[in-house]
Amino acid sequence: MKKSGVSDEDLEHCIKVAQKAVEIAKRTTAEVDIELIARGALLHDLGKSKTHGIEHGRIGAELGKELGLPSTITDIMEKHIRGGLTEDEAKELGLPVKDYSLKTIEEKIVIYADRLVDIITEGIIELKDERGSETRFEEIIKQNIKYGKNDITTRRYMEYHKEIQSLMKT
Repeated sequence: MKKSGVSDEDLEHCIKVAQKAVEIAKRTTAEVDIELIARGALLHDLGKSKTHGIEHGRIGAELGKELGLPSTITDIMEKHIRGGLTEDEAKELGLPVKDYSLKTIEEKIVIYADRLVDIITEGIIELKDERGSETRFEEIIKQNIKYGKNDITTRRYMEYHKEIQSLMKT
């Protein structure tokens, strides 16, 4: 990541997302590929070595393909933008028109962890109450357009939150 030009701040974010994603995955009852989750989360923002724009997911996936990463990882990199876009949303945002929707639980855990880390590191939740980012997730996403972006994206994040929380061990 460093060799590709990812900033220290973005690298720190990716490490936190990987740690959070693995922690979430271990708390679920789902059969998940922990290594895929860790690697996908760690590399999800590789495209920020070139841009912080909406296309960083696509660019990161292209860079990942050049590095020989498997499609399971490059899919996470490409599709993490706004939690997975529809073809119409991609067209509206000027991205190649295709379905970017998240299909696997691993993809969903990574994007969920990405949102949670943003909420935690940006001070919405006190660090000592990290689990509060999960309990208050719906409220935070609805109240902070920065995290939800728009109604469609907000609904998508809510669905991932509910699905993943339903898989949590009691």
